[in-house]
Amino acid sequence: MGMKRRGRAVNTLEYVTLFPLLCFSSGAMAFDVTINGVEDEVRGNISAYLENLEAEEYTRMRLENEVKQRAAEAMRPYGYYEPTISVALGEESVEATLEIEPGPHVTIETLDIQLEGDAREDPPFTQAVDNFPLQEGDVLRHSPWDNLRSQLSALALERGYFDSQFIDRRMEVRPYEQSARLYMTFASGPRYQFGDVAISGSHIVPERLQNLRTFETGEPYRAEVIAQYNQRLSETGWFRSAAVRPRLASARELVVNQPPSGEGTWWQEATPEQVQRSYVSRAALQSVMSVSHREDQLLPIDVSVEPADRHQLEVGVGYATDIGPRLQFGWQQPWINRFGHSLNHDLYISAPEQRFSGRYRIPMENPLRDSYQLQYGIKNEDDNDTRSLGATVEVARRWQFDNDWVQSVYLRTTYDDFTQGGNAQKVLIYYPGVQWSRTRTRQQRFPTWGDRQQFSVEYSDTAWGSDAQFLRVTGDTEWIRMLGQNNRFIGGISIGAIETDNFDPIPPSLRFFAGGDNSVRGYSYESLSPRNDEGRLRGGQQLLATSIEYQRRVTGNWWGAAFVDSGDAFDDWGPNELKTGAGLGVRWVSPVGPIRLDVAHPFDHEDAWRLHFSIGPEF
Repeated sequence: MGMKRRGRAVNTLEYVTLFPLLCFSSGAMAFDVTINGVEDEVRGNISAYLENLEAEEYTRMRLENEVKQRAAEAMRPYGYYEPTISVALGEESVEATLEIEPGPHVTIETLDIQLEGDAREDPPFTQAVDNFPLQEGDVLRHSPWDNLRSQLSALALERGYFDSQFIDRRMEVRPYEQSARLYMTFASGPRYQFGDVAISGSHIVPERLQNLRTFETGEPYRAEVIAQYNQRLSETGWFRSAAVRPRLASARELVVNQPPSGEGTWWQEATPEQVQRSYVSRAALQSVMSVSHREDQLLPIDVSVEPADRHQLEVGVGYATDIGPRLQFGWQQPWINRFGHSLNHDLYISAPEQRFSGRYRIPMENPLRDSYQLQYGIKNEDDNDTRSLGATVEVARRWQFDNDWVQSVYLRTTYDDFTQGGNAQKVLIYYPGVQWSRTRTRQQRFPTWGDRQQFSVEYSDTAWGSDAQFLRVTGDTEWIRMLGQNNRFIGGISIGAIETDNFDPIPPSLRFFAGGDNSVRGYSYESLSPRNDEGRLRGGQQLLATSIEYQRRVTGNWWGAAFVDSGDAFDDWGPNELKTGAGLGVRWVSPVGPIRLDVAHPFDHEDAWRLHFSIGPEF
């Protein structure tokens, strides 16, 4: 038994494919046409059919007949099969006026759409049929009919109906009766299920890759699940390339756009109103037929990967008025053994700060979501009133949830030999912490949409031998939004607080400072904080910083920017006055990411201007 659907009335916009019939000749003179007597969408389709007509290649009589023929063909997708068309050519035959009497519409007399096979119980197929916008008695429109045919074919490929075929697909038009009969019977056959996964080319133990699967053997096939698996393999960083494909047949040919030699010519001439369609080679047909003769519907999945380079180097440069030039070197090892362990090192060098850090990552059962991490580093800072040399070791457990939030629980040990605002200290601190974060972006090179959130809580106590006791909380958020194609907005806010009975042993890396190209532009790097009795910076126990920026595309990849930043570090909540800076900038979206150049002015210094330069996306 088939599933039959008789059309029902639905108000909808109809989409019509407009296409020229002849190739464009760069030397052809434009053919100017005025069309009267038809509605806008029909007039537009006629214009498209006549757009590339090379009038100089025709005699006046042949040109008039060609214009009539094309105009009549352009009207058929809208149900006009018997129009009366008169053509008045200009003296030079490069312009024409068409007076059209459309005549009666062709209406649908019979509409018979049926689904057979497993697709009868598959909601996307039944919904596609139910949403068909035409019913018996409606004016014939070609576009919805063609769209339904394409939609059913696409669903079959996406959802694993590889034996599907159209048993019947007819549009019988009788212009002399102003009627049409539409028949479509789609036989889906059985739906295939995921079979076993065969992995080749991997230097990582197969179990790691199997754990990344987004499907189980025996589940109904879906193309999007295959794409998700492919994406997960790429996100590990273990592979230079990864390809996941269903094993439909041992060999499969591509669909070609031209008919095989000697085929299709008479048919095209006899039915010129039909849109050009794709043709399938005989080898491709035989390949597909070999699938339908499988003894079961379990479809093996082939995974082919190529190892990524074991050593990867990166170099970054930047400049700001407050710190001068800065360099950053990265050495990444995305895999160091067959279990997928990775090791990364970074070296950052600028006049006020130098630091070296490393991270060893041990993936768990789900390599993308669960891992242990060992991080370590050493940092030297000599800037303003801060002198510090410190080392850090951290062990962390990381989870990534389905909503993209990442939770990290860690235990950190730091040793700092520092002098802040004239106060010298040597402290060894042990403290646990927990952090939640999420980063989402579209278009990594120059995000058109995105947001980033981070919230962390850390605690240290002298009860377990730490030299400082404190509770430290930080949080920040940034967002990127587009308005149209040429307006980009960036905003953010950062907060922080330390609760402690003795602020002196808190190292500079845990105190709060504001100012610089990633904080309040217009002020030098970490120059905003409370000062001691000698007027030296000593860092704050609280932080509040906000920023809003508007960018406008000037031309191509060049953007202009205007921004306002406000913030400060302080000792008591509710600062009396936040420091504010504003300025203008230029953005160039280079192949390696956006390059940003800003000129900023602090509001409380009349003659002060600062230059900020950096490379890379905002987050």
